[in-house]
Amino acid sequence: MTEVFGEFIENLPLRKEYLVLGFSPSSIPLKQRWRNNGLSADFLADYCKTFFPGEDIPDGINKQDEVRGAVSYIANELLENAMKFNDEESPYPISIQLHLNSDRIVFIVTNSISPKAKHQFQGYIKKLLTEELEDLYIQQLEKNAKENSNNSSRLGFLTMLNDYTAKLGWKFETIQENPEAITVTTMVQLMV
Repeated sequence: MTEVFGEFIENLPLRKEYLVLGFSPSSIPLKQRWRNNGLSADFLADYCKTFFPGEDIPDGINKQDEVRGAVSYIANELLENAMKFNDEESPYPISIQLHLNSDRIVFIVTNSISPKAKHQFQGYIKKLLTEELEDLYIQQLEKNAKENSNNSSRLGFLTMLNDYTAKLGWKFETIQENPEAITVTTMVQLMV
């Protein structure tokens, strides 16, 4: 069974420039891998920035720096979510892809997810797609301040939508029936 939410492109056009990283969930514990998310995100950002002009434009913003910062932030958030919510019982790898197009950078992250987590995540996605973005952002900031906890900030997708005007989409697929195995693929389109 497949369910799609948001702006998800099923058949992404083939491009010459793309990069794919894969992570085996059983190779090292998640807590040890956590510190590597930033390194992986920075690697993707450094790779991507080389495809953009480096000279300063009149308002002082360097396109390479702008792209690098956006790619690093988005890739890090996507990897952290994939690692944090990956079904620990599943042997399926986590992957992140970065596709460079003339008008956008497309991130595609795939990880497994438990059936219980799937329903909770889909509820959150429906909120993101139907409620007022600014209201959700402020509510989440206030909630995080009250809870004073770093366990589940829920600001990653909101920041991607609010600060980077990214387009987000998700695809949930049942890839095995018994025991049930589900993957979620998150797609983020960053216009450049």
